[in-house]
Amino acid sequence: MGSLHPVPQVCTPLLLKFSPSSPSIWTLFTVNRSFLYKQRYPLLATMAVYTQGRLPVSSPNTHKLAPKREKMELETDAISILHEKIRRDHGKREATRPGMDSQEADMYIQLVKEQQQRGLQKLKGDRECKEGGVFSYKVDPYTLRSGDYVVHKKVGVGRFVGIKFDVSRTSTEPIEFVFIEYADGMAKLPVKQATRMLYRYNLPNETKKPRTLSKLSDTSAWERRKTKGKVAIQKMVVDLMELYLHRLKQKRPPYPRSPAMAEFASQFPYEPTPDQKQAFIDVEKDLTDRETPMDRLICGDVGFGKTEVALRAIFCVVSAGKQAMVLAPTIVLAKQHFDVISERFSKYPSIKVGLLSRFQGKAEKEEHLNMIKKGDLDIIVGTHSLLGNRVVYNNLGLLVVDEEQRFGVKQKEKIASFKTSVDVLTLSATPIPRTLYLALTGFRDASLISTPPPERVPIKTHLSAFGKEKVIAAIRYELDRGGQVFYVLPRIKGLEEVMDFLKQSFPDVDIAIAHGKQYSKQLEETMEKFAQGEIKILICTNIVESGLDIQNANTIIIQDVQQFGLAQLYQLRGRVGRADREAYAYLFYPDKSLLSDQALERLAALEECRGLGQGFQLAERDMGIRGFGTIFGEQQTGDVGNVGIDLFFEMLFESLSKVEEHRVVSVPYQSVEIDININPHLPSEYINYLENPMEIINDAEKAAEKDIWSLMQFTENLRRQYGKEPYSMEILLKKLYVRRMAADLGINRIYASGKMVGMETRMSKRVFKLMTDSMISDVHRNSLIFEGGQIRAELLLELPREQLLNWIFQCLAELHASLPALIKY
Repeated sequence: MGSLHPVPQVCTPLLLKFSPSSPSIWTLFTVNRSFLYKQRYPLLATMAVYTQGRLPVSSPNTHKLAPKREKMELETDAISILHEKIRRDHGKREATRPGMDSQEADMYIQLVKEQQQRGLQKLKGDRECKEGGVFSYKVDPYTLRSGDYVVHKKVGVGRFVGIKFDVSRTSTEPIEFVFIEYADGMAKLPVKQATRMLYRYNLPNETKKPRTLSKLSDTSAWERRKTKGKVAIQKMVVDLMELYLHRLKQKRPPYPRSPAMAEFASQFPYEPTPDQKQAFIDVEKDLTDRETPMDRLICGDVGFGKTEVALRAIFCVVSAGKQAMVLAPTIVLAKQHFDVISERFSKYPSIKVGLLSRFQGKAEKEEHLNMIKKGDLDIIVGTHSLLGNRVVYNNLGLLVVDEEQRFGVKQKEKIASFKTSVDVLTLSATPIPRTLYLALTGFRDASLISTPPPERVPIKTHLSAFGKEKVIAAIRYELDRGGQVFYVLPRIKGLEEVMDFLKQSFPDVDIAIAHGKQYSKQLEETMEKFAQGEIKILICTNIVESGLDIQNANTIIIQDVQQFGLAQLYQLRGRVGRADREAYAYLFYPDKSLLSDQALERLAALEECRGLGQGFQLAERDMGIRGFGTIFGEQQTGDVGNVGIDLFFEMLFESLSKVEEHRVVSVPYQSVEIDININPHLPSEYINYLENPMEIINDAEKAAEKDIWSLMQFTENLRRQYGKEPYSMEILLKKLYVRRMAADLGINRIYASGKMVGMETRMSKRVFKLMTDSMISDVHRNSLIFEGGQIRAELLLELPREQLLNWIFQCLAELHASLPALIKY
């Protein structure tokens, strides 16, 4: 049954009382019992043989006799469709999420708002800020090139033609106009107006071209697209909000400040930069002053000292008797972290450090797992295997994640699940867009280390078409000054070919290949030899993208550069220039005519960001270029396509700043009145077929009272045991669903008067608009109006009672589907 709740066993009997006018439960059974159920439902009767227990046991021929018609009925049945919708839209976590009362939610929302303002202040960067602290992603028309796609907030997607002087209707003085081509004509608007209304149209994938241009004569299609994007954003924001509300709700005692921490810090051999000092202070405050778990992003360029920030956090947590986990995307980086941590903690023999990796034998791995479980290992370093079910922590206090963007979606979800209970520190030189939004909007704290250590020299970057002579000259220069070289390719396939070419050019030089598919021991030995300086040229894939701090390697050659993401290129380039010697990065591409627009744009951005400390600006650039289907899921990628990235972002920031306005407050189930006089009579043969009809009906009411998930499970159990219910039982169940959904939506009373249906509610007009915007059915959306604390619908004709109930059921099911986009406290 997965995530569904079992139906609670409540001893006190409960009468099914929908409204003051409803008869008692006994009227359901005042019918002639003379017919046997099997006479009307012969197929159902042969589906099971009964034992003494409650559940029927399938006979050997069950699968042959099960009626196809019933299966089809269930598939098209309104209740089954509702179940499917709820599971899809609300997800499992909703079923298991702890509750929070309205007052408590107020307090936490206020906290998030304050944090958000701090985040916006701290990370404004180059963005122009609008009133209310909402970012503006509007485009400067003078930066547009002819043929660029743009979005006008009110009209939609068009193609920029150019800017030229023209005379307006109201004046004889010529002024500058922006000319935009749409599907059905050309529009012109004054430059001043354009700066307030235009956005660049970028998509999160290779294709820049929108599906269609909007029409000037019909903006309704654009409005629908914008609404779809808005609802998608709202769902995303509520997801984030709820995750962070629950994180804020978690409590843990602050870690003690001890003199040992100052002693540990004094062992750092370098003078910290001002940014680094601030990061130390931020993390220490998070751990020692706060009672909620830390979730901080340390964003610093490669080699700017992020690791030291993590080491101090680890020391603080471990010295208080908790365990720390250090998670790295590759085994190469995990091994390097293990070596650095082991060396730094070598003066503390009581603190035990362990590495969990695929390089280990089975016995060694089992021993490590046992030590983690018993609490004998204080610091555990490893790759995603640390997130597996076999790793059981004794007393985990801190999770350090290095380069979160390198993990898969499932691993990111697992990391997110840790955030509600343990302190989390994320290290990144190029944060993924999602991380960046959270940092920008204060849902997550961020410390930026953007000042380089004094001895660092900028990396000289050369971007050019591939040529063998250029490669040989670059390698020879590095080898002549006693250095080492990384030679990186996007795929394993071309490594051997490069090896042959380099062997011919440098026959006396030690060259080796490294990639992730090699045997563990072989890879480890190759890396070790390169680190020791025995191997001079390492031909490899992007397995070296993270970590691998080799002071003597100061030239990196990257071939087929167009096949790497911008963040990857930035990380790879950061492998060199770790010492005080000038470093070189050679980025080679094939013939430019073969490159996509996106690849060319990536390369131009990398050239612009040659200076140190620009990983953060680069990540912001990267947002507009590289796909984020992996971050938000394919669904949101489609929703971004509706409006383009820039308008999507602005709508996201706007939604985040008004998050508290999208709250729906549910009402107790028992307080909901359904004033519709409908009392179905169950057929006597169905009553005879049920084992204990009174108990079943009471269980249905108890399940409905608990929550929608319990009611869903009750109905599914009933159908599993007795087959599809007759129509009168379906009506009875629908009344329960209507009452349950009404309670979830904050509707106190539902009544009908002639052709009018009324629903009394405490929801706000803004919430009602969001709900109706999310509705799929135009029929229901267009019939609903909101006035004076009531949702009203004027039907075309007065419906019979059962049809009316079906209409209300369908209408509430559509409104209920919008709940994932609302905060439910």
